[in-house]
Amino acid sequence: MTPPTPPPPLHPHPTGTATGPHDAAFLPRLRLSPRPAEQPITAPVPKLGGEPCWLAEPAWPLSPSTGEPLVFIGQFAVPGFAVPGEELCLAYLFLAEGCIRGGPDRDAGDAVLLVQPGGRIAPFATIGPPGTRGRSLWRRESDGDETPVEFHLDLLPVPADVDRSMDERAAFQRYLRGEGPEVRFPAGPHVHDHVGGLPSFPSGRALVPAPWRYLFALTDTPDEGDPYFLDFGYGDGFGFLSPDGLEGRFYWEVP
Repeated sequence: MTPPTPPPPLHPHPTGTATGPHDAAFLPRLRLSPRPAEQPITAPVPKLGGEPCWLAEPAWPLSPSTGEPLVFIGQFAVPGFAVPGEELCLAYLFLAEGCIRGGPDRDAGDAVLLVQPGGRIAPFATIGPPGTRGRSLWRRESDGDETPVEFHLDLLPVPADVDRSMDERAAFQRYLRGEGPEVRFPAGPHVHDHVGGLPSFPSGRALVPAPWRYLFALTDTPDEGDPYFLDFGYGDGFGFLSPDGLEGRFYWEVP
């Protein structure tokens, strides 16, 4: 018997209705689920850690304050914004060394979200000379060692009740900003690591202006025993795209 054809992989798609960072620019909302890689990932797929799978010329950013290469955190699919003639677009996230904090200042240069192919380099980003390479994501061990790690980032459906709860959270923040009707305070579950959907932020307001559009959220993992080390002050980091999808921004917030 011929085995059934597996369903196509899940990917969010542009809604075509977003006008700013508080809208759902991509649907459906999908959970980002890290899965340890058994061998180095060399394909241009969503992942955390390892080496960037460049779709154009390598462009490793440097810290503007120290001149040291930023740390490669991971790469994320850019839905629906492939350059004409291309089949894939990726956003590559780099953060400053040390505490691996991008910082609340999206334009400081210590958090760079690059888009390839055809993307623009943000005006605040400093790109190293050809051949520049830095560290990639690691795990902090109990003895103080730092072990490099690499994970596939599977995109999984968000349960209907969780998806509804996250929309309610976004609607409540919209009410607090005076941009929507009064709604009850949300008390349901929340998936921190996800791509797409209506966003919500610790401050209630995105720290990027319209017409930038929300792409993904990534929570921190700063403690021993976590699968990898990211320190956002026990908060969340947020990635955004320009309206044409060719330039990225990233910052983090604490609760």
